[in-house]
Amino acid sequence: MYRKDGENYFIVDAHVALWDARPDNQRNIHGKQFIDCFYDYHRNLSPESEVWPYEEFLYYGGERLMKDLFVDGYVDHAIFQPARLGAFYGTGFGQTEEAFALTRKHPGKLTYNHCFDPRFEEAGLKQLREDAARFGLKGVKLYTAEWQGDSRGYKLDDPWTYRYLEACRELGIRNIHIHKGPTIRPLDRDAFDVADVDKAATDFTDLNFVVEHCGLPRLEDFCWIATQEPNVHAGLAVAIPFIHSRPRYFAQIIGELIYWLGEDRIQFSSDYALWTPKWLVERFVDFRIPADMDEYPQLTVAQKKKILGLNAAAMYGIDVPAEGRLPAPVVV
Repeated sequence: MYRKDGENYFIVDAHVALWDARPDNQRNIHGKQFIDCFYDYHRNLSPESEVWPYEEFLYYGGERLMKDLFVDGYVDHAIFQPARLGAFYGTGFGQTEEAFALTRKHPGKLTYNHCFDPRFEEAGLKQLREDAARFGLKGVKLYTAEWQGDSRGYKLDDPWTYRYLEACRELGIRNIHIHKGPTIRPLDRDAFDVADVDKAATDFTDLNFVVEHCGLPRLEDFCWIATQEPNVHAGLAVAIPFIHSRPRYFAQIIGELIYWLGEDRIQFSSDYALWTPKWLVERFVDFRIPADMDEYPQLTVAQKKKILGLNAAAMYGIDVPAEGRLPAPVVV
């Protein structure tokens, strides 16, 4: 738990990964393109003191993950959001077995979400049911721009995707995290468009749709969808490191999200290991909207506490110690 100025902040990092992008796991040039693009995001948006050597970035392992998140990073609970990317990596990009083993070893600290791809049709539905039973899934992470055969993406409102969302409903998988954000080479920009969130959220009102990266660079489109769909939430992965390199841009992002969605539907995410949570948590707690951007009100301590952990804790049923909770509202 992070403590500052007499306040306790319960931290849930709602988007972390354990990946292997080393050359012997790269199927083709696209595996190298993908991790190199990741590294460019990491290097260009991080403070100089937080930039990792390239070789360490390719694979860092579970021991370092536990240290960076829970020893150094103030995190109380973290949620794995894996990307498979089987067309680019031999054992996949996100390492399922290693991440799930860490989750079983540290069940109070880690939640494992898995992934599905509706283009696997019936075979994939069978696998989803097996995965739900094995992993005890509460959520999934979808990468709508992932390549599969000749296909370079799919939509949330495709008929087969609806079959999978119906299965999620039956299996009690209520939290649907979707990468809807910046393009990563060599994936196609338009395959991450946010428009398909609208129809799916309307048709599956009992599911939560967490739009990772809050739709960037389509923030306005995302906000107009989310304001009319109360089951659409914003994940701050990729958005929050702009707090360092482009603080006014981050002020605009968080200001718009608060205006359109309110503080109850925004979740902190470091997107580890793109960024480590320590400096992000510290800077977010200290962050103030620039005085001349007065169309946005200042974030309150209560709003920051919700965003940094209480919102995701409520969604996933994570127990919050008394000292990390908000005071109960006064009944008059």
